[in-house]
Amino acid sequence: MGSRPPTYDAEPTALPAADPEGLDGLVPDTVLDGARYGTCTLRAVSVRGDSARYRGDPRRDALLVARFGAGEQALVLVAMATGARATAGAHLAAADACRWIGRAVGRSHARLAEDLRAGRRGDLKSGLHRLTDRSLGRLRAAAAEQGLTPEEYAATLRCLLLPADPACRTRVFFGVGAGGLLRLRGGAWQDMEPRGGDVTGEPVVGYGSPRGGAASETPEGDRLTMDLGITTPPGPSTQPPAGRRRPFRFRASVARPGDVLLMSTAGLAEPLLSEPELGRHLARRWSGRTPPGLAEFLADSGVRVKGYADDRTAAAVWEA
Repeated sequence: MGSRPPTYDAEPTALPAADPEGLDGLVPDTVLDGARYGTCTLRAVSVRGDSARYRGDPRRDALLVARFGAGEQALVLVAMATGARATAGAHLAAADACRWIGRAVGRSHARLAEDLRAGRRGDLKSGLHRLTDRSLGRLRAAAAEQGLTPEEYAATLRCLLLPADPACRTRVFFGVGAGGLLRLRGGAWQDMEPRGGDVTGEPVVGYGSPRGGAASETPEGDRLTMDLGITTPPGPSTQPPAGRRRPFRFRASVARPGDVLLMSTAGLAEPLLSEPELGRHLARRWSGRTPPGLAEFLADSGVRVKGYADDRTAAAVWEA
């Protein structure tokens, strides 16, 4: 899309270099996954960017989709991470971030699922903040073990929790770093994670509730929460150096039938928020009553836009 074609070829050109003693560190060009639980249908994809495909660099984005528990007590986690740009181990750091938050959530899934069903948003936020901080603390420890600076072995991390219980429509997002969280409702995109500035206009789910106050509601009946910053300070072993802390992000919302919730890394969030043509195209494609199949979702999420050639990782949830 756009006035000119993208710079790079549409298909992969070069493979990343392989180490015969480190083949478990190879990252496939594309990962695709999906599921249907409760009232929602999930589609998730992670695709190497055009520039990395051209240069033969590995995909810096990592994606984890996991179910913990069984039946209506199950909890689905979608985790995505992006390693630091221009660092040799970026793809390894991203994969580590996803694995560590996956283990942390998996070990606590029963309590998290209970808190989701009971609507204990304060408990969820503080608990997920601790799990996130411990996971990113392990990244900092791994950097020290390898003789690297924290910036050289770092990753953004964005996660989505979906309960399998059809009676529970609460969806929880949490993480640290750049990316996007958007909702498609009535054929229009709503940015659920404003990029700064004053709060103006009608609030959207997860943004605009009174600072420091309890959850409130929009005229449509959506319950609201707001990013209140760090509520539980991390322990000294995981505390990042002064000036390097990135805010913990948390949103909890109640889904409505027909909603599409989209979480993505910056590689898709930036063109979607900056190029109206792409937003209109995806809104038309995803506003139907039937969620796209895996192949359709892969094609849709990979629509190319001039000037945006980074990895793209996205997870979308269609609400029945």
